[in-house]
Amino acid sequence: MSKAKKLQPPLSEADIRSVRAGDEVFITGVIYTARDMAHKRLCQAIDAGEKLPFPLQGAIIYFVGPSPARPGRIIGAAGPTTSERMDDFTPKLISHGLRAMIGKGYRADKVRGALKRHGAVHLSTVGGAGALLSKYIISAEVIAYEDLKTEAIRKLHVVDFPAIVAYDAHGNTIYK
Repeated sequence: MSKAKKLQPPLSEADIRSVRAGDEVFITGVIYTARDMAHKRLCQAIDAGEKLPFPLQGAIIYFVGPSPARPGRIIGAAGPTTSERMDDFTPKLISHGLRAMIGKGYRADKVRGALKRHGAVHLSTVGGAGALLSKYIISAEVIAYEDLKTEAIRKLHVVDFPAIVAYDAHGNTIYK
């Protein structure tokens, strides 16, 4: 693994093409949460020509539905969910400017093709470490689809949020 790289969204295609499968990255800035129902709604909004609740261009989406925050905490446990649940929606979001996703596990061929075609990456972080990962989140605000409760879209400010490049924009992966 190479020396850790810093990523600060919004990300450019050059930012993404500079990282390779296996690189450790630390993210500082704004990322957004979205799971499968939020992904479905984002794609429906794109299809309807509606304004999205956040700019996709250069964005990072974290596949997480955080648990409720304990008193005095910003957010509850915030560990990644299984990425393949978003596979049907991800290529459309990537084609509209999404540059990175954070989750766990494998991605479908159609997602890997979209990553390569549009210059995007899939990042992985450790499942089961939600309490630890929440410590890198310094603010959280629901910005859309509040009716989805824990799966609502949140705007998170993160500092040195750790991840590994699982699938890069060059067609490489850490998974064999």
